[in-house]
Amino acid sequence: MSGQGAHVENGIWMRAVMMGGIFLTIGVLLFATLGVFMADGKHHAWEDLEDDYHHMEVELDAQATISDHDAEELEHLHHEVEQAHLSYLSYRVSGITILLMSIAYATFIGIGGFLNASKPKANHDDDHDEHEHHGSASPIIFAFGIMIFLAGFPDFVVACKAMLSADLTPDFAMLSLSLVGLFTIVIAVSNWWFEDLPFDGHGEQIATSYPFEGEHIRKAGLWVFIMSEIMVFATFFSSYLRMRTEWCTDWAIRDGVEACKDVPEGTVVTASDLLRYDFATILPGAINTFALIISSYTIVLALKTAKNAKWEAPSGLMGKLMPTRKAAVRNYLIATLLLGSLFIVLKLVEWSHLVAEGFDIGTVQGSIFYVATGAHGLHVFIGLLVMLYLIFKADTVGYDENNAQGIEYFGLYWHFVDLAWVVIFPAFYLY
Repeated sequence: MSGQGAHVENGIWMRAVMMGGIFLTIGVLLFATLGVFMADGKHHAWEDLEDDYHHMEVELDAQATISDHDAEELEHLHHEVEQAHLSYLSYRVSGITILLMSIAYATFIGIGGFLNASKPKANHDDDHDEHEHHGSASPIIFAFGIMIFLAGFPDFVVACKAMLSADLTPDFAMLSLSLVGLFTIVIAVSNWWFEDLPFDGHGEQIATSYPFEGEHIRKAGLWVFIMSEIMVFATFFSSYLRMRTEWCTDWAIRDGVEACKDVPEGTVVTASDLLRYDFATILPGAINTFALIISSYTIVLALKTAKNAKWEAPSGLMGKLMPTRKAAVRNYLIATLLLGSLFIVLKLVEWSHLVAEGFDIGTVQGSIFYVATGAHGLHVFIGLLVMLYLIFKADTVGYDENNAQGIEYFGLYWHFVDLAWVVIFPAFYLY
């Protein structure tokens, strides 16, 4: 198999198909464990508590008077019912999310590998120019795929919400347009694999225009992209802060803020009203903060290891996990992938808890919250798909001090996603 004129064996591409099968198998097993077996147990416990609550409610309604003790027991039982429901949602949503992510991972890496393995071997003269980065149609195809995906996104959300609910029947036809967009994205990235996989670091194009003179064009392009992304997220922050400064939220009313003393509770409910007083609900967001910070560290370790020509295997357990520089780079990237995947799973668990407590996208404060955190989650997920390719290249062709700039450029994007969350968490969750 050839890419950019460099020979890439079909066996390497077929390894991507095998990796896709591994992802799918792991996803199915975790779904069966979390989303079916454990979730069913939690569901039965929730139903039993709900029956006890209704029976107690009927008994108390039949009494002429209700004592304070009985009222407290009823309230306590209602709280247990809510917690059991949230516990069920945690396992059910985790299992379904892991399954859907594993399908996306398997599709991404499996179809990408298959399409590249099916391409005929290119015939080129063996000169350095064939190893250089050239113009590519992949970004245009990728952008077109995103446009199609977003066009069908409203229906996609409705169908996904139905899949996460035990009371709704999903209409899978509503997923079709977004799935076409996702497939177009896969084709674009698989073509980019074909162009980038054999790249050995020779022939990086250099920018000549101000203010990026002397920088690699790909690096300059990424900085321009990040600047545009900063403007996108700035609109989320500015709209939220502009409206938040004029809202009397429930926590402000309960804390006795002078300007809110005459405003009744429930007038404005934000995510922070539900999160700041419930440890179990705010915990996923807190864990996600540390997960992304640590993932930024592991991507730096991957880059540092790839660029270190004098790297030596550490002693002890780490030496067994990373016996070679190639294995160390791959494993650091896998650690980054796992931490980012944990972020997505916990994000959807957190959303399911908020929706169950009545905080949905139907209000102004809900729409701002879900759009902002959802856009960030989408950036994380896209980054994870790209990271799958980095892992594949690290495991096959390998990274070293000559071609490690691919990890460096992705690291810039990943650090931006990390920093965006560091601002989102206190602004949307604690303020």
